[in-house]
Amino acid sequence: MGSGNFPRGRGNGVTFVMQFVQGFENILWLLVLIGVMINIHELGHFWAARYFDVKVEAFSFGFGPRLFGFRRGETDYRFSLVPFGGYVKMTGEAIEQNTPMDPRSLLAKPRWQRLVIAFAGPFMNIALAVGLLTGLYMVSYPKLSQADLDPVIGGVMADSPAAQAGIQVGDRIVKLDDQDNPGWDDITMKELASAYRPLRVIVERGGRRVETTVTPTLSERSGVGSAGWDKRGEVQVGSIETGMPAAKAGLLPGDMIRMVNGRPIDSTIQLQEATKNSGGNPVGVTYERNGRTTTVSVKPVFEKKDGPPRWMIGVGPMLKPHYLNTRLALPSALRESLRENTRGALMIGQFLKGVVERRMSAKNITGPIGMIQISGDAAREGPSAFLGLMSMVSLNLAVFNLLPIPILDGGVILMLLIEIVMQRDLSLGVKEAVFKLGFVFIMLIVAFVLYNDISRYLPAG
Repeated sequence: MGSGNFPRGRGNGVTFVMQFVQGFENILWLLVLIGVMINIHELGHFWAARYFDVKVEAFSFGFGPRLFGFRRGETDYRFSLVPFGGYVKMTGEAIEQNTPMDPRSLLAKPRWQRLVIAFAGPFMNIALAVGLLTGLYMVSYPKLSQADLDPVIGGVMADSPAAQAGIQVGDRIVKLDDQDNPGWDDITMKELASAYRPLRVIVERGGRRVETTVTPTLSERSGVGSAGWDKRGEVQVGSIETGMPAAKAGLLPGDMIRMVNGRPIDSTIQLQEATKNSGGNPVGVTYERNGRTTTVSVKPVFEKKDGPPRWMIGVGPMLKPHYLNTRLALPSALRESLRENTRGALMIGQFLKGVVERRMSAKNITGPIGMIQISGDAAREGPSAFLGLMSMVSLNLAVFNLLPIPILDGGVILMLLIEIVMQRDLSLGVKEAVFKLGFVFIMLIVAFVLYNDISRYLPAG
């Protein structure tokens, strides 16, 4: 009675309740995230429509039946049943309405004004992404140390494209394709987007320069280009898989891995190679936590997860970044925010291009189910992490909406540009067919993204 130990069933019940509460919190944070995204996006359409005197009948957060709301002037501000989305309903915007004689209908306005109204939504998401990062950088700007930027090879995976090209540990990359002195962020971006595409690499080794060609392959695990190299740095435990050997041995996220089998490591590849080549024999892992060094014996298991079967201990290693935190003045913060968002938009563009060219896998796309966990994790990490995530999601939403897909803003803009060039309206039949095709395409994307999310939680076959 006085031992203080929970019976097994009661302990499992407590764990279930905690998981349920955390899952509920994650959903709430996702709703906060998408709520801001949707309202900012739709406010862009709303303000532009009001500026050009288009009658706005409804401003809805969510789709489906109206739950509650209020009316102000001629607009019904409402919350609808399905919270994953939103819309602004303008008079005359539906194709079947086609009421251009109403001077305040959308179709009665000049095409350039309709184009501005369509673009205003994505523009507001871009402005939010830039504004959030600008504000964050004015409070704290995390600048990577020179050691983290230094493009020195810390590990090369056996039989990888980098190994086959003769890349060695300690090589310094001084040229990648046409770019001189690339940083690791430049190298990573190029690598991820270049599956099956030869890359001209010049490395500095022992005071001389060596030129070679590296052709990244498409990684089955990550779905992006992989050269099989890694930079030099401190190896940190990023994640631990529940029930796997590392978790049973007591390793925790944040632990610094100092040695494996008595050999110092300064690359995630070195840790992965040591476990993969263990043959199932115990691996000695020396780690540091709170200034205290501990060595544990971890026996790998042979499993298939996101790739071919291999020996693993259930650790997601990462290189610990070293930041020099400072504050930026408004002009500098805005400049850095614009640079980072431009880089992010280019990465999204390269990813979409890579998917079309089959050099990247669409399984990397995260949908609403995956975003539930990401939103909750970012919120628990702190306001900076959550606002940073909001900035990234806002930029992604802007780019996605600008794709030339019918029913998206980009599709509307494309059709308006075509009509401006033709100097006449497309026929009603053509518009209806295009929008139906666009709707089917979007539904296919939604179905794929949901399947993609769910498959991550299914056991590997």
